[in-house]
Amino acid sequence: MKYPENVITAFKAQFGHPPTLVVRAPGRINLIGEHTDYNQGFVLPAAIDKAVYFAAAPLDAPRLDCLAENFGAFVRIQLTDIQPVAEGWPNFLLGVYDELQKAGFRPGGVQLVMGGDIPAGAGLSSSAAVESGMLHVLNHLYQLNIPTLELVKLAQRSENNFIGLQCGIMDMFASQMGREQCAIRLDCRSLAYEYVPFHAEAYRLVLCDTAVKHNLADSEYNTRRATCEESVRLLQPHFPDVQSLRDVTPEMLGMAQDLLPPLHYRRCKHIVTENARVLASCAALEQDDFVQFGALMFASHDSLQHDYEVSCPELDFLVAQARTNPAVAGARMMGGGFGGCTLNLVEKNSVEAFEKAQKAAYLKEFGVELHCFGVSLVEGVGVVRSEE
Repeated sequence: MKYPENVITAFKAQFGHPPTLVVRAPGRINLIGEHTDYNQGFVLPAAIDKAVYFAAAPLDAPRLDCLAENFGAFVRIQLTDIQPVAEGWPNFLLGVYDELQKAGFRPGGVQLVMGGDIPAGAGLSSSAAVESGMLHVLNHLYQLNIPTLELVKLAQRSENNFIGLQCGIMDMFASQMGREQCAIRLDCRSLAYEYVPFHAEAYRLVLCDTAVKHNLADSEYNTRRATCEESVRLLQPHFPDVQSLRDVTPEMLGMAQDLLPPLHYRRCKHIVTENARVLASCAALEQDDFVQFGALMFASHDSLQHDYEVSCPELDFLVAQARTNPAVAGARMMGGGFGGCTLNLVEKNSVEAFEKAQKAAYLKEFGVELHCFGVSLVEGVGVVRSEE
């Protein structure tokens, strides 16, 4: 049985009646533009055909009854005094309630079953999909009439404030605003965006999951953000117009080497050059120039590995292997780093051979079975079924 039938069947078994609403919330990839989002820069994400599904019904009590279908865990939580819970995963749902209440909304209780096929820990932003999907469930069930862009902002604040991860807005934006066969060029300062066509008929996007799991809230993610913010403070006396690393030009970067500690300079260098790569990638995709786009992917990985230092040996190994394969136009680590997936642009007719070669090399090097899967670019969060 496939989604969303899984969660519908599980809902009936758990609650004894069918759901009134089924929502799909996709994961996302980021084609290029890593760690630029919280520096108010440019990113190029897209929603993908891996998603979290929600089967839901309103509950006439201030309570969340939720079954996580993937691992068979059930929680019943009162919503009158929302506090983080020890189980961990329900906090992504509770954070949504918390932010809605702070914003003056009063959604009621919910019976909920959620499950999906986003690989956990692979850097495909399952957390943003959960938050985005839950917001759409409550918005729909309780007719809150919140515009989509405001839902995106609420999802980000939920992760920042309740979960404690100071992420940017990219993941939630991609999950909710995705469009089929398009990436989204997003200006993370103004939230201005445009859809960039991704008509890769001759290529396939393939993810290789290192199986190295990470918890960004406990990792170096927040440390990187703090270093970027400190770099801005160090540069401002010399460049008063710099409000974030987004404002640092290549010319300023040349001078910054004498103004910043070496570590700060490397972090700054990645952000400045990565922003430029996003804009260059958009231009390449507008021309269907996947050779140039692939070269920019490789350059992005080199920068993330050496300047921002958020890669890991497994990611570097897979990208190095991909470089030697003539069927691969480009590859890079994707996501926050320290594990997760590599994103590979592979000639469509060579995908099977590519995956076989990567799996064999990875098994030999690390003794671990490598999971590879292709993804397509799809629409953002949407209602699959409504009985209202």
